[in-house]
Amino acid sequence: MPPLNLPILIGLWLLATAFIPIPSAADPLPTPPVNAPDNPLLVASDLPLGYPRFDRIREEHFLPAYQQAMAEERQEIESLATQTEAPNFTNTLVALQRTGLRLDHVERMFANLNGTLTSPTMQAIEKEMAPKLAAHRDAILLDPRLFSRIDAVYRDRHETSLDAESLRLVEKIHEDFVRAGARLDATGKSRLSAINSELATLHATFTQNVLKERNARAVLVDSPGSLDGLDDAAKATASQAAKAAGHTNQFLLSLLNTTGQPPLSSLRDRTLRQRILEASMARGSGGGEFDNRQLVSRLARLRAERARLLGYPHHAAYQLAVQTAREVAKADALLAQLAKPAVANARREAAAMQALIDDDQAGFPLAAHDWDFYAEKVRQQRYAFDESQLRPYFEMSRVLVDGIFYAATQLYGITFHERTDLPRYHPDTRVFEIRDTDGSTLAFFIVDWYARPTKRGGAWMNSYVSQSALLNRKSIIANHLNVPKPPDGEPTLLTYDEVNTAFHEFGHALHGLFSNVRYPRFSGTSVPRDFVEFPSQVNEMWMTWPTILANYARHYRTGDPIPNDLVQKVQAAQRFNQGFKTTEYLAAALLDMAWHQLGPDDVPSVDGVLAFEAAALARAGVDQVPVPPRYRSTYFSHIFGSSAYSAGYYSYIWSEVIDADSVDWFKANGGLTRENGDRFRKTVLSRGGSADAMDLVRSFLGREPRIEPLLRRRGLEAAP
Repeated sequence: MPPLNLPILIGLWLLATAFIPIPSAADPLPTPPVNAPDNPLLVASDLPLGYPRFDRIREEHFLPAYQQAMAEERQEIESLATQTEAPNFTNTLVALQRTGLRLDHVERMFANLNGTLTSPTMQAIEKEMAPKLAAHRDAILLDPRLFSRIDAVYRDRHETSLDAESLRLVEKIHEDFVRAGARLDATGKSRLSAINSELATLHATFTQNVLKERNARAVLVDSPGSLDGLDDAAKATASQAAKAAGHTNQFLLSLLNTTGQPPLSSLRDRTLRQRILEASMARGSGGGEFDNRQLVSRLARLRAERARLLGYPHHAAYQLAVQTAREVAKADALLAQLAKPAVANARREAAAMQALIDDDQAGFPLAAHDWDFYAEKVRQQRYAFDESQLRPYFEMSRVLVDGIFYAATQLYGITFHERTDLPRYHPDTRVFEIRDTDGSTLAFFIVDWYARPTKRGGAWMNSYVSQSALLNRKSIIANHLNVPKPPDGEPTLLTYDEVNTAFHEFGHALHGLFSNVRYPRFSGTSVPRDFVEFPSQVNEMWMTWPTILANYARHYRTGDPIPNDLVQKVQAAQRFNQGFKTTEYLAAALLDMAWHQLGPDDVPSVDGVLAFEAAALARAGVDQVPVPPRYRSTYFSHIFGSSAYSAGYYSYIWSEVIDADSVDWFKANGGLTRENGDRFRKTVLSRGGSADAMDLVRSFLGREPRIEPLLRRRGLEAAP
């Protein structure tokens, strides 16, 4: 699935997401603490490209580093806001791009490590710093002196000889400040600050609750016979997980972030399947300390109030104003256009499964916890293969090196060189130096694919250092998955979906690695949310490209290539179960939009959260088959764990319209060639947010994008 994407830090865009009461211009500036040379977060790394000193960073370094970095940025902003020279592009906009660099570094390090290697101490730091950082950012974004200078440059922007990227910087920074409340009066700013203070804390609490309950809700199994259907590797992993949790002679089935869980496709014990799905769907709503219903209600209400304060009818309108969709009605229309045929497809799929159940004289109607199991049976019946036949050909290291890296080399000419001399934050990670076509170092790439209890769920890309010509910086990017780690000595064999996710996330990585912009505001993935998935979705196509597949899909024991007949069966099954997959995604996207098109007084109270969810799904017509949404509200971290994807989960399907059309373009123009790769790199991947996103798409395609390729891919071309 697409990444949860992701706390991808994208410069000033994030500054508009959570803030609290601001110090006035007359308030004394904090005195920076003494720069402690033994704090690795406060001194420049001595490693190539500023690679982090993971071997020296400790939890106790973060709070003093935050304190000093915030104080330094306050002083930088004070100097910028009070300078006597008339505002111009260089002394205001460029100068602003050079402020807060130490704080940016500390925030990236903390957010990235807290997401991959959290602890009670790190979680406590997160809760403590969330409102403090919000206050700090408000002091910048709501400073009338600073905005006055930015506004002056903005008003005169067409009277100066700015190049296209510089002109866009003026316009986007001005937009950032306006959207953050810079034009509000004192009363409005005060209320906005209070709202964003609370939001900052609620986001952190929601995210932590999801992780804690995901671990707490893991399903404990006493009898090995109940695991009939799981392969030996999965059983060994479950046994090892139980031992790690203090359970002897038992098995622990961990949960993923999504509603659906991998064991559901193979477990023959229907009662256990039901236990697993019920445990998954009850997360955050069953009472107790991790119940997120109150947080969902409060987050939705505060976001709606903030949108009204800023002049928008609701949070969705506020969010989409800076996306490529622009208007809520356009996103709603796309979801509605796809929902009806997707549900119709899902019903046909359900009927085929019910027929199998009836043939077996099992005597029960198809339920949600049966879907994956019987979908696999239908797959075997129609295409004469099952997922377990694929896994021996998807050994993890081969997928990475001979699949993902090989495809990138063929397409873009870059090469990958493992760096075992650089420090790692966890033994399971790997580090690669990426060299460009001229042999120079392009970037560093960190691979972190194994699951662990201290790691948030899902898959995502993040950036430790973002490219900027202004700052003379190259990228340091990481990819994260949550693949269960097998017992020592056993190979790591990936599922088809895990391989697809790995290719997807590397598409995000390429967007960051190839960034070639001047200003950090536009680096890498600093693009509209409904565009950011486009490059990653395109990269998925190389997973099954014949020459790429032949290079990496080899049996982990014999080295034999994946049989052609199996490949043909996989390709023939590409549309299989698309009704389910599209419906579960659309249900989540529609749920997101329903929450964020409410006014402040329309948001249900804590007791009405689940009823609102059910009514929203029914109103959209996606509740008529046993297909639950990919995420329920109470564990929907995309939209309630941060502001990143709130009123933005539609962006995956929105981006897929462009993706499907671009895949057709590649196929029609020779496929995997350096010429095509260079074109995609030049027109899209290197540009970041330095130009309008849809202009980049038109530049690549040479025309407007079309929806027909997506409809064909999803099996919806006959949709009414």
